[in-house]
Amino acid sequence: MGLTIYKNIGAIVGAETAPAPVKAGKAMDNINVVNDAWMAVADDRIMEIGSMDTFSQMSFGGACRVVDLDGEWVFPSFCDSHTHIVYAGQRDGEFIDKINGLSYEEIAARGGGILNSADLLHMTPEEELYRQAMVRINEIIAKGTGAVEIKSGYGLTTADELKMLRVIQRIKRNAPLEIKATFLGAHAVGRECVGRQSEYVDLVCREMIPEVGAQKLADYVDVFCDAGFFTVEETDRILDAAHKWGLKPKIHANELAVSGGVQIGVKHGAISVDHLERTGSEEIEALRGSSTIPTMLPGASFFLGMPYGNARGMIEAGLPLALASDYNPGSSPSGDMRFVAALGCIKMRLTPAQAFNAVTLNGAAAMELSDEVGTLTPGKLANFFTTVPQPSLAYPLYAYTSPLITHVWLAGEKIY
Repeated sequence: MGLTIYKNIGAIVGAETAPAPVKAGKAMDNINVVNDAWMAVADDRIMEIGSMDTFSQMSFGGACRVVDLDGEWVFPSFCDSHTHIVYAGQRDGEFIDKINGLSYEEIAARGGGILNSADLLHMTPEEELYRQAMVRINEIIAKGTGAVEIKSGYGLTTADELKMLRVIQRIKRNAPLEIKATFLGAHAVGRECVGRQSEYVDLVCREMIPEVGAQKLADYVDVFCDAGFFTVEETDRILDAAHKWGLKPKIHANELAVSGGVQIGVKHGAISVDHLERTGSEEIEALRGSSTIPTMLPGASFFLGMPYGNARGMIEAGLPLALASDYNPGSSPSGDMRFVAALGCIKMRLTPAQAFNAVTLNGAAAMELSDEVGTLTPGKLANFFTTVPQPSLAYPLYAYTSPLITHVWLAGEKIY
């Protein structure tokens, strides 16, 4: 690709020279914006950023390509640290159930929800599962996402969990964005073990995890530690088993109840604890002094009509905060991270700077990728998207449905 110079940029958002690996507390109010700017990209990496009054094309030599962006804004690609986008079919029938008043828990208790997705996945050939997932991958890339975590968890048998993780690994090889894989066999109890939860936990610990570890199919392990799903004690056991195979924890916690999931996640050094719709002072205190990143999923709150997490309370306590899409067929069927950031502002009362930090740098940190992506920094991957000229940083979140993105670059290559 060589050297490319982008000039006459209206503003570069998140142009950081030496960013911290994560922003916490008051630092989340700070996001550097360089107005009337240029940016040099060498192959797949950002080389240099400056204001146009310092620009001299001659200083780069004659071999570079120059792209005039004519006032368009440049943003770092979104980093979505919690998704379930490898799944089969849809669950739009449950959408009608929700309209008719059934809760998430009631749908699950009737054998729907996650188990419906597991049934569909079992019947879907691996090639077709990959094809459907790549449609969603291309969709989120077009909406500005450049790094994503993808979970299993719709298999719920050893064979089907491994099938999902193989699909994720294939996506990782073929898609242009950064990808982390998470084993979520403890998403629900598989149909063959319904009523025998301890037997299913045995299956996860003694069969699934060793197979995942031996085949090196995942970076992380996750457990749905919540009311009606897996207990703290079961989560503790699963995380102990995963530790032996080098799988780092990420926990579904406190979506449906104050479950103890945050505390068990912190105990095991979880990279993140996710959902957190229901948390209090004990959860905030547990997170203080830890390296675990609280991650909230406002798309699920929006779709299910659940409470929104106490985002401001986390930040006021000096903690970091990441926001992710939870893209999945049942509780958050959207991977639009600009909408996620907008919900952060509209429903969680975050400032635009806090929201953008939550869906870029802090999302990258929740995937251990903040040394590569999350800001526009010399040496990092050239993952960015451009928008039409903006009147302010707040505007893309205020006008959250307007089609503002013009082009997308990943690893220095123009994708759209």
